[in-house]
This record gives sequence, C-alpha cells and structure tokens, in this order.
Amino acid sequence: MSVQFGVHVGPQKASMQELRALWRWLDGAGADWISVWDHLYEAPSEGGTQPHYEAVATLGALAADTSNARLGCLVFCGSYRNIGLLAKSVVTIDHVAGGRFEFGIGSGWYEEEAGAFGLPFPSQSERLTILDEQLDVLRSWFRGERVTRHTDHLDLSDAGLVPGPAGRLPIWVGGVGRKRTLRMAGAVADGWNAAYVSPAEYRELNGVLDDWCAAAGREPGDVERSVNLMFNLSMAEPDAVRSSTEEQWGDRADRVRDGALTGRPEQVIEQVRPYVQAGAQLVNIAIRPPWNQDLLKAYLTEVVPAMRNEFS
Repeated sequence: MSVQFGVHVGPQKASMQELRALWRWLDGAGADWISVWDHLYEAPSEGGTQPHYEAVATLGALAADTSNARLGCLVFCGSYRNIGLLAKSVVTIDHVAGGRFEFGIGSGWYEEEAGAFGLPFPSQSERLTILDEQLDVLRSWFRGERVTRHTDHLDLSDAGLVPGPAGRLPIWVGGVGRKRTLRMAGAVADGWNAAYVSPAEYRELNGVLDDWCAAAGREPGDVERSVNLMFNLSMAEPDAVRSSTEEQWGDRADRVRDGALTGRPEQVIEQVRPYVQAGAQLVNIAIRPPWNQDLLKAYLTEVVPAMRNEFS
C-alpha cells in the first residue's frame, strides 16, 4: 500500500469548537487518518490544570463531523474502562462514522491522571496481562461471537456485541515493548503504532514485530505499521525549538525529541524518509494545541503531496 499521512490531535488546551473546526478542515484537506489520544489530563502534565476532553465522547463528534479520513484512537488505555463498555462505545462510533473507525488499545502510561481520578492502574506487567485478555475477547466479539470469560480481570457471562461493527473493525496495538506488546501485535493486531521513536529504533522494532508475526504463523504484511511524530515545525531557530521542548517535557524531553519533526516545512521530507524506509506505512503528526495553522496548512497542502509523490 502507498504511504498514508495522518494527524493525531491532543484534545486539550482548545475549545471543542476549535477542535471540530480543525478536524473538519483536516478531513477536507486530505488527511488520510485523524485520531485523538485517551487522557483525562493534559500531556505533558500540568497537574490537570488545563482544558482536556474525554476521548470516547470526543470521537463521537469527530465521527459525525468527518466523512473521508480513517478515524482512530491511539490508543485507549485498556485499564481505564470495562472492556465491554469500551467495545460498545467503539462500535457505536464506528456506526456513526460509517465504518471508518479503527480501534487502538494499549497498556497506558499516565499514572498521575489515573491516581487523580481513582482509576485502576496496576503494575506494567499486570496491565499487559489485562491487555492480552482484552484483545482475545475483542477478537471474539468482532467475529460476532458471544463471550463467557471469568478471570482475575474479566467477568463476562454470555456477553454479546449487538450490533457488531459497521464493517471490518481493525484493532491496533500501541507501544514499543519488545517482549509482550509486540508479541500481542504480531499475534492478533491489524495495526501497530509507535510514538516518538527515532528512525533507527523504529526499524529495530519493526524487525522484532516481523519475528513475532512469524512466530504466530502470520505474514509481516498482516500488520499495518504506523508512527506518530511530534509536529514541532517552526520558523524559529532550532535552539528555540529545543528549549521549548525541554520546558514542556522536562526529563522526558530526550525521549520525545527523537521522534519529532523540526525545522521548516521544506525540511520535513528528509526527516520522514527514514521512517518510510524503516517500514512506516502511516505517518501521523501529533498536534498539541495551540497549533500554527499556516505551518499545518503548508505541511498538508505542500509537503504531504510531495511525499505522496515520492513514496508512492
């Protein structure tokens, strides 16, 4: 498949009217994919002091407001919601979207917000166990099966998902854990997403995922590969951009900087090319409001067409 280009929007620090205007424009400007993240606090954290919208409700509006782009959440935190309630919510969104929705799920990372709202946030190992069980159940539901499952984390008794998805509802797994997350992605996922990693790390992770696909008796092409890159384009000098990143992210700045697009719009293709060469089939820019509309317009209307031409 040709490389696609999407936008991952943080539903924070903006009004709902501004967000709706943004994704309507994105949908009309040719974005292949539009997604939001699943948080209750702003990211990076400011202690829950900034406006931030809940993902499921936000996605309902996104589905109703658009008609062209693939839609998703990269990714829902598996431990935040009852999996049956989440599955029903996602199928409802898929029907609103006319079958364009794609379901992303992961183990989560934002312990601060979970603690603030009293949400369960067990150890990383246990969250991955929960995710593994949830993926098995989701696959069964999306095949039209009823599910009975009683474990430490699930309590389902002849649970049916009616109606089912509007079409085929792809499941995405998000994360970079080589031993468990990528194993799950290789075994059952339709797509895999990594966020803010360098091209070299992305290439390595893709190779690990290929191996897990083979171990599960699947072809590497059975799992679509995507990457989220921070949208740090600016007409400012590089030092100013670096200072801003460090101010926002603190001790996580080095981690996210490795997966950021920086500089001017005309410099983007050289930064995206190594991700495509490393196997990325969907390249998403991650926007944290407020955004620079002129730079975003230049990216979507000038840079993306040039990349489509080069990477087709």
